[in-house]
Amino acid sequence: MGGADTIISGTVPAGGQRLDKALADVSGLSRERVKALLGEGRIAIGGVRAANASAKPPEGTPFTISIPEAAPSYAVAQDIPLVVVYEDEALIVVDKPAGLVVHPAVGNADGTLVNALLHHCRGQLSGIGGVARPGIVHRIDKDTSGLLVVAKTDVAHEGLAKQFADHSIIRAYKCVTAGLPVPVAGTVRGAIGRSSHDRKKMALVEDGRGKHAVTHYRTLAALEGAALVECRLETGRTHQVRVHLASIGHPLLGDPVYGRTPSRLRSLLSRLGFQRQALHAAELGFIHPVSGKAVHFISTTPVDMRELIVELCAEGQDAKVMAML
Repeated sequence: MGGADTIISGTVPAGGQRLDKALADVSGLSRERVKALLGEGRIAIGGVRAANASAKPPEGTPFTISIPEAAPSYAVAQDIPLVVVYEDEALIVVDKPAGLVVHPAVGNADGTLVNALLHHCRGQLSGIGGVARPGIVHRIDKDTSGLLVVAKTDVAHEGLAKQFADHSIIRAYKCVTAGLPVPVAGTVRGAIGRSSHDRKKMALVEDGRGKHAVTHYRTLAALEGAALVECRLETGRTHQVRVHLASIGHPLLGDPVYGRTPSRLRSLLSRLGFQRQALHAAELGFIHPVSGKAVHFISTTPVDMRELIVELCAEGQDAKVMAML
């Protein structure tokens, strides 16, 4: 084991526990990370190299964990401005602008949120799965703005991922739809999967082929030929809000994929230079994976969407509507 290894040593805190759980509790590592280190032969129990995660050593047995220096991320750090809403040693919450891709991919090798976080969090990333990288546990589309939480440690990554998996995360979006939804509030349920006609699009599909998805919506204000709508996600699927609202006949204004903007509104979008779907991740709440405390964040609607909404307000309506943003 190299000189750059970090050594954690101590004694097993309680007998009768699985080794991976006992060491995770005392070391601050995630159970998955402990299992990986066991597989690499980097954990010794009572002076003997251990490999069995389900072993139950007696209380007080000495242990040593040798953690290799985190491997560098494949992405490059770039000095891209970020709006940081909250940050501590475990995680960071950012308010992503529209137009910023979250993760490097084909066609977007750099200039992404991950590249920006690698620069912003340099020296602070303890290694997600042994790699010095930010832990992306959820994403929002390139042309959607709003709140995103990212893990800086293995434990935070595992804890947040569990909350997203069990749908206990609070997520609310504000959006502008074409037309007024009827009923003005309701729930859209429908499995979402890849479209059989266009693999670049998502679509409602039969149960069993896609992923179960539930969106609760309510109309905040009726606008001129449109509506300001809040969507609360019970699940979080790719393009969920966009697909679900389009499925009930009220796609997002400016959405080039899931709906056509009514002709009477196209000139307005053009005049404003509004070139994205009118969707903003406005609210995010979860249990902090380290402190155990509930945290909750709100993001005000960005300028481009506010300008669009004001233009769609009826005479004398704008002050009341703007108070909702």
